[in-house]
Amino acid sequence: MKLLRPHQACLLAAVLFVSVTQGQDIIGGAQDDETDDINENQQQGQQEKAQEEPPEMLRPRLTPEEERFRELQRQHYQEEQERFVAKQTQAQRKVHNSEQDRHIVEQAQHKMHNSEQERFVADQVKAQQKMRDSATQRQREAMQRQREAEERTDEGSFVDGREGGEDDASIPEIGRSQEYYRKGIEVPMPQYNPATTPMPQRQDGFFGSQTEQEDSTQPPDPHPLEEPPTPLEEPPTVGESDMPPPEEVEEEMTVERREQLEKEKDAQRMYDEGMALKNSSRKSEQKIAYTFFLEAAKLNHTESLELVGFAHLFGDYLQQNVTRSLEILQDLADKGSPKAQMGLGFIYAAGIGTNSSQAKALVYYTFAALGGDPLAQMTLGYRYWSGIGVAQSCESALTYYRMVSNKVAEEVSVSGGAAVQRVRLHDEVENPGGNSAMLDDDLIQYYQFLADKGDVQAQVGLGQLNYQGGRGVEQNYGRALDYFQQAAAAGNANAMAFLGKMHSEGAGDAVKPDNNTAFQYFKKAAEQGNPVGQSGLGLMYMYGKGVEQDYSKAFKYFSQAAEQGWVDGQLQLGIMYYSGLGVRRDYKMAIKYFNLASQSGHVLAFYNLAQMHATGTGMMRSCHTAVELFKNVAERGRWSELMMEAHNQYKDGNSNSALVMYTLLAELGYEVAQSNVAYILDQGSRTHVVGQEEVYPRALLHWGRAAAQGYTVARVKLGDYHYYGYGTNIDYEIAATHYRLASEQQHNAQAMFNLGYMHENGLGMKKDIHLAKRFYDMAAETSTDAQVPVSLALMKLGVLYGMEYLEQAGQSGQLWTVDLEGYFGAEWDIWLCTLLALLLGLVVLYRRTQR
Repeated sequence: MKLLRPHQACLLAAVLFVSVTQGQDIIGGAQDDETDDINENQQQGQQEKAQEEPPEMLRPRLTPEEERFRELQRQHYQEEQERFVAKQTQAQRKVHNSEQDRHIVEQAQHKMHNSEQERFVADQVKAQQKMRDSATQRQREAMQRQREAEERTDEGSFVDGREGGEDDASIPEIGRSQEYYRKGIEVPMPQYNPATTPMPQRQDGFFGSQTEQEDSTQPPDPHPLEEPPTPLEEPPTVGESDMPPPEEVEEEMTVERREQLEKEKDAQRMYDEGMALKNSSRKSEQKIAYTFFLEAAKLNHTESLELVGFAHLFGDYLQQNVTRSLEILQDLADKGSPKAQMGLGFIYAAGIGTNSSQAKALVYYTFAALGGDPLAQMTLGYRYWSGIGVAQSCESALTYYRMVSNKVAEEVSVSGGAAVQRVRLHDEVENPGGNSAMLDDDLIQYYQFLADKGDVQAQVGLGQLNYQGGRGVEQNYGRALDYFQQAAAAGNANAMAFLGKMHSEGAGDAVKPDNNTAFQYFKKAAEQGNPVGQSGLGLMYMYGKGVEQDYSKAFKYFSQAAEQGWVDGQLQLGIMYYSGLGVRRDYKMAIKYFNLASQSGHVLAFYNLAQMHATGTGMMRSCHTAVELFKNVAERGRWSELMMEAHNQYKDGNSNSALVMYTLLAELGYEVAQSNVAYILDQGSRTHVVGQEEVYPRALLHWGRAAAQGYTVARVKLGDYHYYGYGTNIDYEIAATHYRLASEQQHNAQAMFNLGYMHENGLGMKKDIHLAKRFYDMAAETSTDAQVPVSLALMKLGVLYGMEYLEQAGQSGQLWTVDLEGYFGAEWDIWLCTLLALLLGLVVLYRRTQR
């Protein structure tokens, strides 16, 4: 180690001393800075605290008047708080009591419903037991008369002057059967039992030896144990003298049976002729059909009686007579007719012509559903889905709706069937020029004029309208064929494709199925890139109709049609992926194409999706979704045609017939029918079907059912009924609840406006001018139709707010106090809005005159 020199050691020591001193200064300075920061923060916090909560000695001393005023404010605040708490407690107690009352009423109704149902079932069981007892009694009397006749016969027979027929011992078995036959009584033939009866000895012939049979010139006696009566014998007994011989009885029975068969043939012939006229598109011919049904009904033809019973109920083809309809349906229901049981269930459920009884309705619905009636099955499905009269059960609803959907899917063709027109009477009145489901007659005549002039697009449009039906136009395959042929002659690909569909599926009496002709039309249309023609070719290759089955070509044509958005191509691709026809089975792709087809409204797409949701195929099982889809399919059945018939009856002024038809559809679960029933009752149309005191309660019931299915106007109507007390008690809180649901879930401008008015006046909710203005503004933003009433409401709100502000700013508080109700009455706000509207109208008129 090298030693340092003295001057180097001194220099090193000086450097170390300076470094240590500077380090201490730096550390000390940092600690001082940190201490200063902490002290400064504490001082700032104390100053802020002192500013927020100044100590008592720093507060300015209040004068006695200010202290008194502060004390009065404190007391007033406490009183307001106590009043608010008491009001909330009272409201809660009111809600609790109403819930208890509602629960008690529901329990009583449920108990009454069960007791009435049990009573009805017991009556039915007693009636059946009475019928069985009477039948048993008649059988016993017949047997008693039979024994008495035998006794008289035995006592009245004498052989060789000895009583009782001792030589005969007893009448032989075959003889007894003949005696019974003469009296019209059937006797079972004796059965042979090898365990108890020995085999008879073998004989040469059935009636003796073969020699005796050959030598006999007379035919053998069928009853050899009976001796033929001689003219010298005693006459028959009194009981047998009145009986006709068997030949006459048989002849009489044959004549009666022949007459009965002739009546049945005549009834069936008249029924067939009536159905041929009923299926016609002319209303006059349909009315003539019921003359045949009436004649067949007189001969007790069951189907004709059913049609006559419902015609009297609806009043469309026959005069409306609910009493007569009830008699006919009751008689048929007792005989086991499912349609009649369905009709009786509807009458008792709706209370038409009789007192309403949900218990009887449920019993008849159940019997009709077990008999296979689709309307009864659909009604029970809706009741179990909504919990109407029964406990809510998704699985039970799924069972009934699936049965109805299976029948609908079997009747629907590949093209999807006829369109279902659902016209809301309320929307038709509120928006007469909107998206109406009905075509105006003038517009149809204009299209017909263009088609006659050779306009190809008009020809194709009228052809599709007559082919599919709807929009107020009935299906007419003859006219559709004529229009398509005219357009196809001009080279239109759509017309060729639809001609191919008509020849492929057949179109009534107008076109018979012809695969070769259909293939030619489809091919011509597909060559022009038409998706309908491509889908048609795919169907022919898929099912081998007129061509060799080829799944690859079918998949190719379906893909081309689906790429252009054609619904049939999308549906068939989904079926191929679901079943694995020509492609690998892929449920996700099947769901994709079924969803695309369902967006276009294809009923088979809804049906397939419902099946997949119900079974959990390719997705999680969802009972609720499956029921909704099956319900959509069931509502597209042939009974949906009653919707347009009801609409036509209403337009023709037959409110009673329209009301009954819409009520039946409402029982089936059609939301449009429920809203239309409520609308007819709400308008106060004169009807003898419903009593005057039941108009608003029934309207409230159907508005509620329609609102439960998502109809916005029905939800607003429920609020209106509770606000004004129509069919129920006035309850602003429930009204506000319905308005809030319509506003939040469905963004209804009318509901928003009503909420603003209720906030403005403190009806059913807290009075708040700011919230009132907010709801008014939301209503104006949601709908342009609400801008004018919202402007008037905001002007009135501004005036009220200004007056309130001036009252609060006044010195005495009495300068701007004006009792408007005392001067103008309770409806002063309506007068003010009317005045403002007049002023606004004058301004607009003045500006127009200046231009």
